[in-house]
Amino acid sequence: MTRPWLTLIGIGEDGADGLSDASRLALQEARIVFGGSRHLALAGVGARGRAWPVPFDISELLACKPAPVAVLASGDPFWFGVGGTLATHLDPAEWRAMPVAGCFSLAAARLGWRLEATPCLGLHAAEFAQLRPYLSRHCKIIATIRDPNAPAQLAAWLSARGLGDMDIAVLERLGGPEERIRWSRAKDFDLGGISAPVAVALHGNKLTRRAGLSAAPGRPDSGFTHDGQISRAPIRAMTLAALAPRRGELLWDIGGGSGAISVEWALAGGRAICIEPLRERMANIKRNCADFGVSHRVTGIEGHAPAALDGLPEPDAAFVGGGASAALLDRIWALLPRGARLVCNAVTLETDGLLTARHAEYGGDLMRIQLSHATPLGQGRGWQSARPITQWSVTR
Repeated sequence: MTRPWLTLIGIGEDGADGLSDASRLALQEARIVFGGSRHLALAGVGARGRAWPVPFDISELLACKPAPVAVLASGDPFWFGVGGTLATHLDPAEWRAMPVAGCFSLAAARLGWRLEATPCLGLHAAEFAQLRPYLSRHCKIIATIRDPNAPAQLAAWLSARGLGDMDIAVLERLGGPEERIRWSRAKDFDLGGISAPVAVALHGNKLTRRAGLSAAPGRPDSGFTHDGQISRAPIRAMTLAALAPRRGELLWDIGGGSGAISVEWALAGGRAICIEPLRERMANIKRNCADFGVSHRVTGIEGHAPAALDGLPEPDAAFVGGGASAALLDRIWALLPRGARLVCNAVTLETDGLLTARHAEYGGDLMRIQLSHATPLGQGRGWQSARPITQWSVTR
């Protein structure tokens, strides 16, 4: 078998001393070594070193083929590292990887936490809001962060959201001679002199009960920015149950309104394309996605369906929350692949009749949802009924 021309080498804060014999040999044989400036210095590769360009670009590396090349990365090159990017541009026979323990493994080892049970997030290039689905009274989280200023910023972000009692461990230069771990409470954070590379560990054992987001769909309406155009929490929970999200699946959310369906779909691990014709509502959709930490999972499209559906990637499910027409349902049905799910909610008599006719033609499940809430009535209480919802759900 021909030896790969590219070697991805994980390196820690202990530098070349922590490398295996095979990694050292690959470094010696490499004509050029790519990596961050810190990695190149740790490995002592001298003039052969090439720091990654800013903005990041792998074209210079790819142009070196077939000369022997090494890439240095922190710990495991495939855990929030350059490995995944490079592998998508190369044949498997062209590269090999030699990882070492990364900051997540080192942090878990220092803290005594089970790594398989601990969410590990890369926040060095992401918003703190991506933490929201994981924050709770019993949480344990490890995350890489951007720079030495980020721990204080994270502490302030947590405190502003009522999570000031979160314990934060600041883990500096793990695995090297200058390793240091210090703890602080978010609301009292005063750690200074922090050195990069830095990661944090969050422990929520001092938070109050019910802190953080619910893990079930139907989160409170008050958590969303909206102008009244929102699927209310109980209806949203029933709609998500009918849509049946699975991790990695793609939803078309047609007539997004507040984007609440897309947000809850993304919180379940899926991806969504949210289509909304009104600019003001699209602004609300983007804000809600940012607030719930799912902007990386939801793509907003300002436009009118069915025209806005042209050229979209194939969905696993589609939702129409209002304003369905015969032309729209015909277009969606024609575009849906076999096995995809379609859920439509109707409030008006006209749309109710349309869904009733489609149920007769295509089958599926047709359900009338009638909700009532207890409200003051004189000196007592009475039931106040909301407008009934007709929901049609069907698998293509």
